[in-house]
Amino acid sequence: MGGAKNCPETPRQRMIGMMYLVLTAMLALNVSAAILNGYLQVDESLHATIETTESGNKAGYERFETAMSENPEKTQVWYDKAMEVKKQSDELYNYIAEFKDDIVQMADGKDAIKNATVRDIKKRDDTNIPHQYGLNEGHATELKERIIAYREFLKEITGEEEDAADADIDHMFATDEGENSEGKKISWEQTVFEEMPVCATITVLTKIQNDVRTYEGKTVQVLFGKTDASDVRVNKMGAYIIPSSEYVIRGSKYRAQIILAGIDSTKSPEYFINGEKINDKGIYEVVASGVGEKKYKGQIAYQHLGETVYLPFEGKYTVGEPTATISNTDLNIMYRGYNNPFSISVPGVSNEKLQVRCQGASIMKQNGLWIIKPGNGGGDKMTIEVLAEVDGKVSVMGSQVYRVKRLPKPDAYFEINGQLSEDTKIARAALINPANKIVASYGADGLIQAKFTITGFQVKLPTGASFNVKGDKLDAKSLEAIKKLKQGNMVNLQYIKAVGPDGKEIQLRGLPIELN
Repeated sequence: MGGAKNCPETPRQRMIGMMYLVLTAMLALNVSAAILNGYLQVDESLHATIETTESGNKAGYERFETAMSENPEKTQVWYDKAMEVKKQSDELYNYIAEFKDDIVQMADGKDAIKNATVRDIKKRDDTNIPHQYGLNEGHATELKERIIAYREFLKEITGEEEDAADADIDHMFATDEGENSEGKKISWEQTVFEEMPVCATITVLTKIQNDVRTYEGKTVQVLFGKTDASDVRVNKMGAYIIPSSEYVIRGSKYRAQIILAGIDSTKSPEYFINGEKINDKGIYEVVASGVGEKKYKGQIAYQHLGETVYLPFEGKYTVGEPTATISNTDLNIMYRGYNNPFSISVPGVSNEKLQVRCQGASIMKQNGLWIIKPGNGGGDKMTIEVLAEVDGKVSVMGSQVYRVKRLPKPDAYFEINGQLSEDTKIARAALINPANKIVASYGADGLIQAKFTITGFQVKLPTGASFNVKGDKLDAKSLEAIKKLKQGNMVNLQYIKAVGPDGKEIQLRGLPIELN
């Protein structure tokens, strides 16, 4: 009996089992590499962006210090607000850093690295830890409350009603409810932490840290502009770039706001990139092509005391290849007629903007997963293609070829009180109990769990009698005959037939039972 403790495997069975384990390990390594590739790129790019943004923010605070030394009377109120922005931003940023450290500690234990990037994490594909820490332990709700408080603080600190800026802040720090695949409302906490691998959660948290530093800089620049910068000498002014993101996908647009800090709002500066004049609003927009770091230079020209003053600036952004992570939650293989569950995501793109294509298979979304069911026709390979809507355009983000096989044949077990029996010795009372039955299963440790229905079998007794039974339970005649047997007699359940999810009938190995 497959899986029975007292029935030794043949050498051939041991060889097949070992080959299957090796193949599974190799396939698991492929999945981990695919997931790591996507999140490593995004996480590392975000850390580079944070470093650049913090450098710009430092320069912004230094400008405030200079303005304070020159004209504290006009600057003091706005300087104090800028310091409050720094305090609130540092508190949220550092809280998220500790939040990430706690998740990494739960994942890697004694091997955990403080302030780890995705590359540093060993158990980056674990999907239980973010759920446990964020949802079960309630930390996600505390994080949400802190984000809401910071969002409202940013909207109030400048002391003016600016609908466009407020809408931008609301969008960037949104904590609204979402919807699952069934259209039911789910909390922001669930959309961020439920069924998310560690590498994805850490990347999302790094993205929030990046947003904090970005809007810290924007807010400080707004406050500095309120200090009446026309009183500041020209050599104290500077040109600054505010990108929507320094990481863009090839084919999408890189967008940056170029500003002259401290200039009089009544004056209209001119903006030049690589020697060419751009629009009067100082918005630089270019289609990203070619992978890697892109640099550009420019000048801002403005009038001061009747003369044209030119302030130079430099900027850079990173272009990455479109990427998609595809992870089969059972195996890196698909089975015909079986609902194969996949977790599919694209870094930086919400699930609502994703599409999945696979010729020769049906596809549906269920509980946050993509269910792909290959039909009975077609070859032994299928390609899963992932598309995403970016800037209003649907593009292919990645694809992966999967082997397609029929479901492996399960083993027959006698189920007692809802539990699979692993023993060949079964008590007579349990065997003749009409509530117990034969089931087809891959066992408790099976890599997949497909539903099979037993359609019939034959009961062979040591007396020579045999009974053909329909369904999955012993019938009245076979039960009466078994009651007359003695302890130690063998009851052979053979010619066991079952129908799997692909609708095909198969015959399972026999189930020898010794009466105990």
